[in-house]
Amino acid sequence: MMDVETRRRFYAEEIAALAGLRSPRLVDALAAVPRERFLPPGPWTVRSEADMGAAPRQTPNADPAHVYHNYVVAIDASRHLFNGQPSLLALAIDRLNVGQGSRVLHVGTGLGYYTAVLGHAVGTTGRVLGVEVDEALARQARANLASMPWVEVRHGNASGALGEAFDAVLVNAGVTHPLPEWLAALAAGGSMMLPLTAPMPPMGATLGKGLMLQLTRTGDPEQLDVKVVSFVAIYSAQGIRDAALDEPIGRALAASPYARLARFRLDPHAPGETCWLHTPHGCFTTGPAPSAT
Repeated sequence: MMDVETRRRFYAEEIAALAGLRSPRLVDALAAVPRERFLPPGPWTVRSEADMGAAPRQTPNADPAHVYHNYVVAIDASRHLFNGQPSLLALAIDRLNVGQGSRVLHVGTGLGYYTAVLGHAVGTTGRVLGVEVDEALARQARANLASMPWVEVRHGNASGALGEAFDAVLVNAGVTHPLPEWLAALAAGGSMMLPLTAPMPPMGATLGKGLMLQLTRTGDPEQLDVKVVSFVAIYSAQGIRDAALDEPIGRALAASPYARLARFRLDPHAPGETCWLHTPHGCFTTGPAPSAT
């Protein structure tokens, strides 16, 4: 029978294959960080694509081997709050080019699993700031991450001035726009992963669906490059969504779900034919794809 360390390494290699990961440090982080330590006690409630429209499944027991699969695991099933899908989150981290010494902001740290993965990837010379809006989760995440002094967890929604710069920003909850504070904290050449979502009607304001976008700061202060990374269904952020944008985002997704987004413009301009989503917070525009990174 496979011991848990071997199973974790197999899981890491499987996620690397599924997500096309390029970073050996990230694969090693997935193999090193015990996912079960960042979850409530088992047995666990889990969901995958096979459970769409059905009730979540339960693992048969609390054997940690059950959490090393590419599915989401409940943190609080009553709130539809899950530890995210490993292949999607690993893909997002990989695209952010997180490496040794990187400075990373993680918005929506939950119980800290992916914050720990980031902390392992950046190493002791790096810096990870995790922010969690749920006070109880933030408190537990802080305890879970106590062995990584280069990782800090704060309670809040990351809507205030952050007071430092980051090479990468991972937003781990559905939002309607990037906050100005996140943009201000993004270093030159840095990237942000942003789940841009509209509410899913059966779930009310709890869950949303949309696109995982990568925003990269280039030399122009008036715009960022944008790439569509994946479709996403994710828990909606609390206190930082602009409800007035829920309907426009839903319309944009319905009208052009495969839009070739290219830029996020911050300069004032009138809506035009390249404006996929024109908002008071900025405009996502179509056009030629940004160069590969």
